[in-house]
Amino acid sequence: MKYAILVYETEQDIANRDTYMPAYNAYSQALVEAGVMAGGAALHPSHTGTTVRLQNGQRSVQDGPYADTKEQLGGFFIIDVPDLDAALEWAARCPAASNCAVEVRPLLPMNEK
Repeated sequence: MKYAILVYETEQDIANRDTYMPAYNAYSQALVEAGVMAGGAALHPSHTGTTVRLQNGQRSVQDGPYADTKEQLGGFFIIDVPDLDAALEWAARCPAASNCAVEVRPLLPMNEK
């Protein structure tokens, strides 16, 4: 089953990514070596995002993050593991788990052609 490991970080964490990158590189390498890495990416800070909504059939565009919070989605890993327990074990090893938050969420299967 595929799970997303969603990494939430503060603005300060994102600004200091160079400090944390060795830990994330080691974590990514461990996922690859275990054969569970299925994808992922780091994201630019939330202020670079754009939110799109349809309201009464009209597109509404808002610059900046979807929500005003202290922590933001900083990146994600997609892993393919047997079950939630295995996903939680990998999430606990993510560097963000020690100072911010890591959310584990199962992926819905998509029609693949």
